[in-house]
Amino acid sequence: MTEAHLFVIGILLAWLAGIRVYLTVFGVGLAGLLGWVELPPALAATQSWWVLGTSGALAVVEFFADKIPGVDSIWDLLQTLARVPAGAFLAAATLSPDGDLGTGMVVAGAGVALASHGLKAGSRALLNTSPEPASNWVASLAEDTLVVGALALALAHPWLALALVIVATVAGVLMLWLVWRVLSGGVRRLFGGRAQPPPAPGADSLPP
Repeated sequence: MTEAHLFVIGILLAWLAGIRVYLTVFGVGLAGLLGWVELPPALAATQSWWVLGTSGALAVVEFFADKIPGVDSIWDLLQTLARVPAGAFLAAATLSPDGDLGTGMVVAGAGVALASHGLKAGSRALLNTSPEPASNWVASLAEDTLVVGALALALAHPWLALALVIVATVAGVLMLWLVWRVLSGGVRRLFGGRAQPPPAPGADSLPP
């Protein structure tokens, strides 16, 4: 596999970690353990049963926590401390033939993970302003499906996975913008439509 392919895979793993960090780590470790891919030395630790068990259990917890309105936003806030460092590590480890992590890839991975995490957390926070839980469930299941599909593609066809991630990112930004416009328009109508105070007695009458 060329260095360009490894670079793309590293960026993809960082992006996915910003959405579902535990599912991403579990998927990478499982793929290495089953021999689907040969992991670089720095990622070999993800194949251990301890890492697989921990990431798998946390992925299950996240699956349910992410579908409860309000709880998902609190979870997203807390997971900033896990998603960004994990994204930085995954990106740098992918391009590490000897186990040493390059500073450039660490920074790039952290930036990509922070961007995808911010997009996810921001969109879910806006969706939580709606009283019905259906949109929250749909968004969460879409994220689950996207991460699983993109992770499988990243290991087999990284360039195709990159195209999928770019499309998903653009769609997410557009959705965030549309939801923001709808909500801000509703707020403006709410305050703009308030009843005006009645005029003072005789204010509209002609002077004598």
